[in-house]
Amino acid sequence: MKAGMETRRLVLAALLAALGTWLAGALVVPVGVAKATPVQHAINVLAAVWLGPVWAVTLALVISTLRNLLGIGTLLAFPGSLFGAALAGLFFRMTRHPGAAVAGEVVGTGLLGALVAFPIARWLLGQEVAAWFFYIVPFTASSAVGALAAWFILRLLPAPGGAHPGNR
Repeated sequence: MKAGMETRRLVLAALLAALGTWLAGALVVPVGVAKATPVQHAINVLAAVWLGPVWAVTLALVISTLRNLLGIGTLLAFPGSLFGAALAGLFFRMTRHPGAAVAGEVVGTGLLGALVAFPIARWLLGQEVAAWFFYIVPFTASSAVGALAAWFILRLLPAPGGAHPGNR
């Protein structure tokens, strides 16, 4: 791969990380001890389509870590973003359709991330939640809003650097 393309990917990833961290603090929906942020889910889908699954998961990890270090996130940011980013990237890679990335984000965050959030909330954060399924509805709603926002962005903007460079 050319050095220029790798530089573009890195700059795009840095821009998405900065936007995801900054805007996550501005658009927050409290859910128990969680802070649901549709922006993270939009970034996951954009990164999955524009950069690929490895970059999407890496960005989700970076943004979640920065949000926690800055005090605008909780430990639930990790399962709430990593699973969605992974499935968004994999679903897009398999189909080449942005709608598949949207579906992967919602399933990954809304179901898998929510189920993993329960033991974290209960045992690490000390929150006694009603059931294993406590986070599914709010995580699904947050991820659906963010993923659909990303879908609209993808319809309006061309892929940076041409056809989806991270998914060739």
